[in-house]
Amino acid sequence: MSGTTTAAVELRRRAAGAGANRWVVLVVLCVSLLLVAVDATVLHVAVPAVTEDLRPGAIELLWIVDIYPLVCASLLILFGTLGDRVGRRRILLLGYALFGVASALAALADSAQVLIMARALLGVGGAMIMPATLSILRQVFPDRRERALAIGIWSAVAAVGAAVGPLLGGFLLEHFWWGSVFLVNIPLMLVSLPVGRLLLPESKGDGRGPWDVVGALMAAAGLFGVVLGVKRLGGGEPVASLFTVVPLVLGAALLVGFVRRQRRRTHPLVDLEMFRRPAFSTSVGCIVLAMLALVGLELIAAQYLQLVLGLSPLETGLRLLPLTFAAMAAGLAGARMLRRFGPRRMVCAGFCLTAFAVVLLTALGRSDNCALMLSGFVLLGFGLETTLFGAYESMLSEAPQEQAGGAAAIGETSYQLGAGIGIALLGSVMNAAYGPGVTGGVPGVPSSASSAAGHSLGEAYEVAAQLGGAAGVALRRAAGDAFVHGLHVTLVVSAGLLLLGAVMALRLPRVMQCEGEEAVSVPAPRDAVESRVSV
Repeated sequence: MSGTTTAAVELRRRAAGAGANRWVVLVVLCVSLLLVAVDATVLHVAVPAVTEDLRPGAIELLWIVDIYPLVCASLLILFGTLGDRVGRRRILLLGYALFGVASALAALADSAQVLIMARALLGVGGAMIMPATLSILRQVFPDRRERALAIGIWSAVAAVGAAVGPLLGGFLLEHFWWGSVFLVNIPLMLVSLPVGRLLLPESKGDGRGPWDVVGALMAAAGLFGVVLGVKRLGGGEPVASLFTVVPLVLGAALLVGFVRRQRRRTHPLVDLEMFRRPAFSTSVGCIVLAMLALVGLELIAAQYLQLVLGLSPLETGLRLLPLTFAAMAAGLAGARMLRRFGPRRMVCAGFCLTAFAVVLLTALGRSDNCALMLSGFVLLGFGLETTLFGAYESMLSEAPQEQAGGAAAIGETSYQLGAGIGIALLGSVMNAAYGPGVTGGVPGVPSSASSAAGHSLGEAYEVAAQLGGAAGVALRRAAGDAFVHGLHVTLVVSAGLLLLGAVMALRLPRVMQCEGEEAVSVPAPRDAVESRVSV
């Protein structure tokens, strides 16, 4: 019975990877990615509307946005290894169902706490979907060049999702309430469930050893503790505060314990030996830094466009469109660039181009400069996608084929971890730079009003409206100036992180080498693509 089942599974694997069927599988997997990518960006333009309706505090607002990527990053390894056990397609379909239920709950949320819980459930669903899609893709495209082309198409679809998210969110906010941005997930889920069940191949790993639930929970708790401490520091909490120190210390201790636990286990959740390979560990670090810069900057940019320049949500989505279109172009062109220039030069150049774009955007002020914004966003999108493409492709190709599931989980974890920490870290930098410009005292404005306005720009505008008259105008002006100053500080910090990534990329291989061929520095251009932007 066992031999028959194993033979049947092997036949299905070969059938899935042969002929045109694998391209049909690619289409289904792209829809899966679109589901997650749209949800990751659709909320950005809705943040001001959510703030006005639910009135969350500064910390609650950060959690509303970043709990999805943080929960997702925490559980990717758990569900990735579970998929190896019970079937990757099964986990993927369960993720679709949970994503739909959580989307309905988020749309109907009547408080910040309910919305945070719903976003957390969306993170669980995303953690079930993402490693399964990459593992299946790795399975049905065994040839590196063909697989890279497929992942490049997948990456372009991710950029489409990133572009559609703000536009769709802006359109819905023009006509409906903010909860409608979550309802768009439900039709995608209803289509993906039956189509995925019919067309996707089932696959499992070798099934050796138990999957470590305790280890996964340790990693999740450690991550939450560290990020919570960073956010409290960024929110102006004293460094010596127990509510700041305790999460940081406990989080770091849990993460250290997780690493030691994995080293002791015969069958660890994460094969730490892969990190001994310079190309693998460097690629993971580059993915984290690239996503850290991208997602945090996009969130702040959306607030700048709406609150400082006064653009509507739909206009905000249109302004962000060049960034995602540039990312699409970089994803599709990345194959030839990687073959021609190699991972080292490609990733390093991508980081440098992105840093230049970020520095260019520091010229933004209170007035609308459309040309400057267009140039900066195009360079930013192209540079970051180039970076992600080269790093992601190198990481997956460096991992042994028998460890593809673990490598996929690590890649997705680094991707989501970078996004979550980016929102928390850059949001904290933004708050720390913004607050003193308002709380330091505004002529004609009571100190209590200035203190309340120091939490966020949205709250400052509400306080200014309540004050009215010359005091309200002065507070609104001071808050806008403080926000622009905070934006500039955040951009400078981001540029520094990106240059750090460029230095790190020097450890990547100089050339791309495919199975069965010798490495050459300037081969004939061929398609081989990889990356993702889910902002």
